[in-house]
Amino acid sequence: MICSTIQKEIVDACTKETTKAIIKDLDGDYFGILVDESKDISHKEQMALVLRYVNKNGELIESFLGIVHVAYYIHCFAHQLQLTLVAVSKKHPDVKNFFYVVTNVLNTIGTSFKRRDLLRQHQVEKLEELLKSGEILTGQGLNQERGLQRPGDTRWGSHFKTLENFMIIFSSIANVLKDMKENSPHDLDKLAVGNLLDKIQEFEFIFVLHLMFKMLLLTNELNKALKKKDQNIVNAMGLLNLSKRRLQTMRESGLESLMDEVSSFCGKHDILVPEMTEDYPRSKRKKSEISYLHHFRVEVFYAVIDLQLQELNNRFDVVTSDLLLGMASLNPVDSFANFSKSRIMKLAEYYKSEFGDNELRDLSYQLDSFIVYARECDSKFLNLKGIKDLATMMAQTKLDQTWSLVYLLVKLALILPVATASVERAFSSMKLIKNDLRNSIGEEFLNGCLVCKIERKIFENVSNDAIIDRFQNMKSRRVQL
Repeated sequence: MICSTIQKEIVDACTKETTKAIIKDLDGDYFGILVDESKDISHKEQMALVLRYVNKNGELIESFLGIVHVAYYIHCFAHQLQLTLVAVSKKHPDVKNFFYVVTNVLNTIGTSFKRRDLLRQHQVEKLEELLKSGEILTGQGLNQERGLQRPGDTRWGSHFKTLENFMIIFSSIANVLKDMKENSPHDLDKLAVGNLLDKIQEFEFIFVLHLMFKMLLLTNELNKALKKKDQNIVNAMGLLNLSKRRLQTMRESGLESLMDEVSSFCGKHDILVPEMTEDYPRSKRKKSEISYLHHFRVEVFYAVIDLQLQELNNRFDVVTSDLLLGMASLNPVDSFANFSKSRIMKLAEYYKSEFGDNELRDLSYQLDSFIVYARECDSKFLNLKGIKDLATMMAQTKLDQTWSLVYLLVKLALILPVATASVERAFSSMKLIKNDLRNSIGEEFLNGCLVCKIERKIFENVSNDAIIDRFQNMKSRRVQL
């Protein structure tokens, strides 16, 4: 049993029996698949797959199936928001160049322990200086150490935190780059670091830094709402519309205040602020026909916000809104306070295979009867906390048979993935299993360990005999277990 091959075969047998138990519980019913990506300790991109379904007891189940390297997948609604930033950063040249510079700075400083220590040292010195001058106060939870992390393409919060920290410790970042430029033994390194330092000390870089941070800040509440496992969909849609309105307001009247913030920041860090009425230099050989103000207002400020609004409208289209609002209308909280028959019927129309004309007609009648019963005839439905509880209660009271079409729509709404909070638990487990000491662990072995760890409750109920039989049947063995 100490042979690594035998150990891997045992884990494989455990994994397959656990997965078999999951599929048996699904029992051929409707299901959804949640997918998310992350890097393991060796920086390999991993794709986690989670099966989402409603079991025979009306309980919403999310079961981890495994990890794969490459897969095509449709982003959940939370990632639709995150991908608007990716689209903007790729479509607008100034924003694309900005994130390129930020990434280079993070790589230059973050890949070296010595440089990270130097960054901490400069932060401490700056903090002591500010405390002595009285510009900041001391207290519990205040003035905590800030670090730099590389943002992930599909991690809205990571971009927000990266830009926030970049602004807070900007002087420390600049000082580290200055030290590297002065003390590097290689001329090419000095040149590269010097170019980075010049880039981050340009007014245009600071302007885009503040613009992108402000845009992320305006939509941060929406990001948090969409990432919650049991979010209020109506509230989330309200926050989406609020975010659009705030971005539009920012476009119409936010440039002046943004310019003031950028100019103040530049003043604190000795960065030259150009005269806005002067010509903006596009080429050394050709005279520019636009001013700095026109460039920053029209070509950057307006253009970036318009792109963000366009991406929000495209990714949260009518279909997405109908799905979200239809789900919210089935929510039983506060005696079905968000109930809307028209929204629920609209939701059902998107499932053409399950709801033809006859089924839609019957669903309409069933909804009328069900809502009266739930609100007036059975007190058990008054204290339910979400759609999950509604499905469970209908199954327990056998009302899933009385109003079968209502129950079917509830199940379909439940398996529709809105966020991937459940998937991300796989990555924390992945880091526990595949750490620095076990970095050479194979992908199949890693996958088996993850399934058994994450789905340990199911694994505990798998009989030893089933595992032994599967292990024994993998190949001929000298000893019969």
